[in-house]
Amino acid sequence: MRIIETKRLSIERATIEDQEFIFELLNSPTWIKYIGDRGIRSLDDACAYIEDSLIDSYQKHGFGLNKLVLKKNLSPIGLCGLLKRQELEYPDIGFALLPQFEGGGYGMEAATATLQHAKTELHFDRLMAITDPNNARSQSLLTKIGLIRKKSIIYKTKEVLLFANY
Repeated sequence: MRIIETKRLSIERATIEDQEFIFELLNSPTWIKYIGDRGIRSLDDACAYIEDSLIDSYQKHGFGLNKLVLKKNLSPIGLCGLLKRQELEYPDIGFALLPQFEGGGYGMEAATATLQHAKTELHFDRLMAITDPNNARSQSLLTKIGLIRKKSIIYKTKEVLLFANY
C-alpha cells in the first residue's frame, strides 16, 4: 500500500514478501553500527520482524516505518517513517538505507516527505528523532529537515541524541 510518492520514491507499507530486503537491510553494516543488531539471522527472523515491528505499528498506531522503493526499477532501498516509542513523548522519525544508496539524497527526499505527511495527513505538530552520537550523517539529515538537537538521553541503556521540531 503506497503511503507517499516523491519524485524518485514510492513510500509504501512493508509486507511479509519484503523478507529478503529486510534481512539485507537489518544486517547491513550501518544498521548494525548505528541502530543495533536485531538478531535477524534467517528469512524467518525477517518475517517475524516485519510482523512484530512494522505491521504491528501500522495496526496499533496507523503509521510506522515504511519501505522506500525506487520508482525507476521498483527496488526497495530503505525504510523511513514514524515510530511511537513508549519512552518518547511524541512520535519520532526514523530512516535507514542500504549502504549502496546512502549519500544519494534518498534519505532527505523520504524524510522530507514523511514529515510533510506527518503534519498534513496525521496532524502531528511535534515530532522527535533519536540517533547515535557518532552518526554524523543522520544528525546532518535531521538538522536539514528542521529538527533541532535538544540533548543526550539514555534509550534502552544506550546514549543517543534527541532531536525535535519544537
